[in-house]
Amino acid sequence: MPLPTHPAHGAPLSTERPFTDMPFTELPPGAVRPLGWLREQLELQACGLSGQLENLWPAVGPTSGWLGGGGERGEQGPYYLDGLLPLAYILNDATLIGRAHKWTEAILSSQRPDGNFGPADVLDWWPRMVVLKVMIQHAEASGDSRVEPFLRRYFEYQRRELPLRPLSDWGQARGAENALAALWLHARSGEGWLRDLAASIVEQTLDWATYLGEQLPGGPATRFEHRTHVVNVAMGLTYFAAQHLLGVPGRPARLAQALEQLDLKHGMVNGMFSGDEWLAGLEPQRGVETCAVVEAMHSLEVLARLFGDGALADRLEVIAFNALPAAMSADMRSHQYHQQVNQVSCTVERRNWTYSTDDANIFGLEPRFGCCTANLHQGWPKFVRSLWARSQGGLVALGYAPNTLDTEVGGHRVRMETLTDYPFGDTLTLRVLEAGGARFSLRLRIPGWCVGASLSLGGQAQACTPDSAGFVQLERIWTAGDVLELRLPMPVRVLPRPNAAVSFRSGPLTLAFSPGERWSLLPDSAGFGDWELRPRHSWNYGVALQGTDIAALEVQRFGPTSPPFTVRPGPPPLGAEGVPLKVQVPGHLLPSWGFEPGFASAAAPAPGPLTSRMPPAQLSLVPYGCARIRIAEFPTVRAE
Repeated sequence: MPLPTHPAHGAPLSTERPFTDMPFTELPPGAVRPLGWLREQLELQACGLSGQLENLWPAVGPTSGWLGGGGERGEQGPYYLDGLLPLAYILNDATLIGRAHKWTEAILSSQRPDGNFGPADVLDWWPRMVVLKVMIQHAEASGDSRVEPFLRRYFEYQRRELPLRPLSDWGQARGAENALAALWLHARSGEGWLRDLAASIVEQTLDWATYLGEQLPGGPATRFEHRTHVVNVAMGLTYFAAQHLLGVPGRPARLAQALEQLDLKHGMVNGMFSGDEWLAGLEPQRGVETCAVVEAMHSLEVLARLFGDGALADRLEVIAFNALPAAMSADMRSHQYHQQVNQVSCTVERRNWTYSTDDANIFGLEPRFGCCTANLHQGWPKFVRSLWARSQGGLVALGYAPNTLDTEVGGHRVRMETLTDYPFGDTLTLRVLEAGGARFSLRLRIPGWCVGASLSLGGQAQACTPDSAGFVQLERIWTAGDVLELRLPMPVRVLPRPNAAVSFRSGPLTLAFSPGERWSLLPDSAGFGDWELRPRHSWNYGVALQGTDIAALEVQRFGPTSPPFTVRPGPPPLGAEGVPLKVQVPGHLLPSWGFEPGFASAAAPAPGPLTSRMPPAQLSLVPYGCARIRIAEFPTVRAE
């Protein structure tokens, strides 16, 4: 019998089981636990919207259709659970675990004889795709033996129904998530029909490889279609993962082509591609939806493991340390629907979105749509889980932040801790707490932006030249007390932008000028409150780089703050205090730089270099994620 083929490519599908030959494989929830600033961030999340949402927002309250009630029965309950469950297990929080358990029990008990589950009057494939992701996490975290039979019965239902009721609308755009779940079960059971089902699902999914790599338009989209919806694009990146696991050749190169096109036509300095809600071009006053931020992170986490590519983990970190914290208040009690790179007010006023409302960039419970209220919770927990992965010969550090690791390698328990202020500091200390004398390889990612990285073991220098995938490897018998020190120098770098504008980075952190923030509570707002933000001081500064030695700019490091991503007001033009780091750059006020005509957003930087008669000023740049009012893409200026 000939092998099944993918009609879009005509390539025979591999008969190998997926997930078994991946370069890196995922560790279960709870194997990696946060320390230091990262733990505080997740604890804030548990005390904020994620931990309190059921008490604040009826959509995920006791009447939810996913709990058997008559309330919301679409994506919002599953979205919420997709973040609540990993947060609960990573923090080992009994209250949150019990809350997640209530949802998983309701979902398991809702399965009907035909294999379908959830609200019986809703046949949409899409929200169930999110539930599949959740139930896989539940199985991996709890060992619940009911999950695999539950999934098998549902996939049997899909196999019967999909020829009669194929994917459409959101499900057609996001079908790769469904395919990955079927392939997860196939890797455990070896049942060939599951692989055939996954291939059929991918065949019914939008061809993201062709669209993103060859057909992606530039500039803001002017009408809705699923391919230009920014969250669909973020989820569509997993299409390359599903194709790769099904044996379609050339997927890493096609993914690289797609990311290159997104950077070229819609790339933003916070690590994301624009989309407010549709793809929106390169101008820094354009927005990006919070749902897209967390979904892009999830896609990159999957793809970095699948392709074993450190460059994808580099991208993930830039989003995680910039766009993710910027989308929420420092106390994790409010969030935005859209964030802007140059964000000079967050008020209920008209802005030039591709498709949104006047309140889309205020901080609150449910600005614009409730999808982000439900979906934001997965960002930090899944990032924690992705810091480490298992390689075929040992362990790999895909990302960096303070954490502890507790897993098994070759039958030996291995415990390690990573002590660091990264990304606010440039040094990481990895200490082996327990290894049982196991021999295994330890692979450490060297970010692509880093020049001059150094590594030592027990004080002895080690080779630190990364391989083509971006990793250095040490293989030895590890024992308790072994100490590795990795230093990743983070000098300031200039990122060229359109119109001779520039942005700045130190390591994975994008830097921004904060003119200070004035928070105003909107009356009669729900939850923890809806907030408007305005600047305390002038925001319209350009930077004067002529004659400036960028390499000589000093990064003042103060260490993580509490909360980790916060800013306190300072005197003009510095504007910001209480931040983990600062960089001073010369600049000038530009009185002619004002608002986009007819809108409450900063105009795009005019083509430069510009001239200014204003006196020079030293601007303090701070981490982008700390500043909710900010300029992060600057016009260049020269004094007259």
